[in-house]
Amino acid sequence: MKSDRLLAILLLLQTRGRVPAEELATELEVSARTIYRDIEALSAAGVPVYAERGRHGGITLLPGYRTDVTGLTADEARALFVLAAPGPHSALGLDSALASALRKVMAALPAPHRPAADLTSRRILVDPDRWLPGPRTEVELDVLHTAVFADRRLRIRYRHGGDSRPHTYTVDPYGLVNKAGVWYLVADRRGSPALFRADRIASATALEDPVRRRAGVELADVWHTLRRRVEERNRDVRVTARVHRSRLGMFARIVAPVLAAPLGTEADENSAGDDGAEGAEGAEGAEGDWVTARLAFSALPAVSVLLQFGPWVRVVDPPEAIEELLLRVRETAALYDVQHGSTPSDGAAPAPEEAPGPS
Repeated sequence: MKSDRLLAILLLLQTRGRVPAEELATELEVSARTIYRDIEALSAAGVPVYAERGRHGGITLLPGYRTDVTGLTADEARALFVLAAPGPHSALGLDSALASALRKVMAALPAPHRPAADLTSRRILVDPDRWLPGPRTEVELDVLHTAVFADRRLRIRYRHGGDSRPHTYTVDPYGLVNKAGVWYLVADRRGSPALFRADRIASATALEDPVRRRAGVELADVWHTLRRRVEERNRDVRVTARVHRSRLGMFARIVAPVLAAPLGTEADENSAGDDGAEGAEGAEGAEGDWVTARLAFSALPAVSVLLQFGPWVRVVDPPEAIEELLLRVRETAALYDVQHGSTPSDGAAPAPEEAPGPS
């Protein structure tokens, strides 16, 4: 609605100062022509707003002009109280600050909205951590946090995955990102975007040198580039496997990141197995008790993740993937010094065990 957009423009100008019309248009998802019409409407309503031309121009308010906008809708008030997730605020030492801010917001809310906001805080809980995340290294974010807000370069000693030796880098931080309970430092290294897991940073030192970020680039821009790079990482090893229906749901959850095609069954819910796998339309190669799965791995050794499913997942192609699995099985057998027994015949599956329910 136009009234909401006018209020949004006013708040953006108060918080950011001079803002280019194109930036306002992008932020509010309208055209620059619409923004200029809105500015005329604000000016006609008595708001001292004007546009400056030129390279460093933009739309701005007269210096010192402020307006007290305290009216929140019921949904806006409820949305604020959903933000009280403990994880990220605790790591940054902002738990008490968040609680104090929410108390102030509650006091400023119109009386009719307070019960809904209070109920939201007691009925909605956001937990950013995944199930069974495993032991996690304590992360010291103080130095990273200080460097990010002081616009200082950082010298870090960083241990890459699979490498026990830390490497020393000088980086230009854009900010910190919390993804699924894991903190990441987003920075430029030698002018190129780089991503560092905070729990792999052995030590960090904020330097006296000012940060050297690329002009016009923000944290969200760099994060988008890095996230897309991770998600679109080349997967050269294409694997075809057969999955027993009794483990289909579990299989789909665990290998979801490497599924190259949708996985489903054409059976009803009762044939999906004891682990609660639900039927899905559009199954490919579903015959009897087995369903075909198409997977894509970044490297051949990664195929060994399928061994955790035991005889309920059988790789059928390519041959080098089968050889890789056989090699890992032989190495494991040799480690425990056991004798190999006979394997199930092709197409036969062992009797499914009772899957344990959630505790």
